[in-house]
Amino acid sequence: MTNVLICDPVDEGAVKKMTQAGLKVETKKGIPPAELLKCVGNYQALVVRSATKVTKDVIAQGKNLKIVVRGGVGLDNIDRAAAKAANIEVQNTPEASSISVAELTLGMMFTLCRKLSAADASVKQGKWEKKKFAGRELWKKNLGLVGIGRIGFETAKRAIGLGMTVQAYDPYLKPVPESITKLGIKMVAQLDDLLKTADFISFHLPLTDKTKHMINSRTLGLMKPTTVIVNCARGGIIDEAALAEAIKSEKIAGAAIDVYESEPVKPDNPLLGLGDKILLTPHLGASSKEGQARVGEAVADKLISYFEKK
Repeated sequence: MTNVLICDPVDEGAVKKMTQAGLKVETKKGIPPAELLKCVGNYQALVVRSATKVTKDVIAQGKNLKIVVRGGVGLDNIDRAAAKAANIEVQNTPEASSISVAELTLGMMFTLCRKLSAADASVKQGKWEKKKFAGRELWKKNLGLVGIGRIGFETAKRAIGLGMTVQAYDPYLKPVPESITKLGIKMVAQLDDLLKTADFISFHLPLTDKTKHMINSRTLGLMKPTTVIVNCARGGIIDEAALAEAIKSEKIAGAAIDVYESEPVKPDNPLLGLGDKILLTPHLGASSKEGQARVGEAVADKLISYFEKK
C-alpha cells in the first residue's frame, strides 16, 4: 500500500481520485514541523502547498519517501538539493493555477486604480463621496511583466484584451516563443528599461538568490511617479521597507501586494498603514474555486501516474 500524506489544503475531489486509484491518503492540514518530522517516515509521498516547508531535516527523516508534489507554481518551500541527493522526485503543478493568478493580477490593478476597496467601505459607512474616489483607467497603459512564463503569458493575453500594451523582461526565455511575438508582447533586454517606461509592473518569477530584493531603493527610483507595481508571485522579490518609503515619498503611485517576505503579515510590516495607495491581500493567487479544483486534480494525476509506473 502506498501511503500519501497531505499537509496543506487540497480539493476533496483530488483526495477521492487518489483513494479510488488505490492510494492510502491521510490528511493533516497545517501539521506542525515537529510532528511532520516524527511521522514523515511512514509515507511514500508528500503533498504540500505553500505553507508546509519540506526542509533538509524532513527529507532526512523521510526514509520511505519517493516523491513530493507541490500543489502550485513555485518550489522554494522544498529543499530540492536534499531531495535530489536522497533520490526523491519533486514535482509541482504550474499549469493549474495560472488563470487564477492572472485574473487576480488584473483584478488587483482594477481595484487599486479605481479605489474600489475604499469606495466600498465608504458607502457601507453611509457616505456618498463620489468625487473622492476618482480613479485611473488601464486602457492604453503600458504593462511591464517581469517574467513571462505561464502566468505572465495569461496575464498578457488579458491585458492586451483590455487595450493595454505589454512589454516583458525574461532573461531565461531563449529563444522567445512564437506565441509571445504573435500576441504583440515586446521583449526588452534590460530590466531597467522596463522599469523606466512601464505604467504598471507585475512580477511573475520565483524567489531565488538573484531575484531577492530585485525591487529595492535603486530600482524603485527608476520608476515613474505614476507607476503602480503588482506582486502576486513571491514575497521577497520586493524590499518591503524600500517599497513603503517609495509610496510615502510619492516616488511611485502605489502597489498591490498578495505575497510577503514573512507570512502571515506581522503587525510591524512597513506596508501596513499606507492607506488607499496600497492594496494588500493574504496570498490569494490560486484561491479560486476553479483553480483549487485544477490544482488538486493535477496533484492527483501526478501521484497516480508516478506510482503506476513503479
